[in-house]
Amino acid sequence: MKYLSGDEEKTALEYIAKAAEVAINATCKRSKCGSVIVKLDEIIGSGFNSPPQDIEKQRRCYYKKNSYHIKVTDKTCCIHAEQRAIMDALRKNPYKLLGSRLYFVSLNNDKTPSRVGEPYCTICSKMALDVGIGEFVLWHKKGVCIYNTKEYNDLSFQFGLKR
Repeated sequence: MKYLSGDEEKTALEYIAKAAEVAINATCKRSKCGSVIVKLDEIIGSGFNSPPQDIEKQRRCYYKKNSYHIKVTDKTCCIHAEQRAIMDALRKNPYKLLGSRLYFVSLNNDKTPSRVGEPYCTICSKMALDVGIGEFVLWHKKGVCIYNTKEYNDLSFQFGLKR
């Protein structure tokens, strides 16, 4: 991982702002998140979090995570923004995914971009790794951080072990 600076950071913040625009469409009641996937300065996929196909019966936003059966490994309530962005890119630009860069952002209650914590979502990290996304970008308290997707995946699994 490395923190970006200068023009690289400026460009990354522009894509994080685009992801924030996408996140406004999120229908999740717990959090509003957005992602864009970029290859050669082109957004090739985007997504926000919400129930599958926005089917209200699929909404799990208010379920307590400990209420799920032990075999339910994904205790999140919605399709993740990263998953939606990957599916969007697979539909529209499948040959551009290899070596692309995924930008993720979460919104505060006032719909402004929020700085996020460490990589932790193994569902999204595995999916990104499997389709060939090259890098993940997060906006941390210290600045904009870029991860190689394999490193991001490894860190996501380590996060679960810290708890």
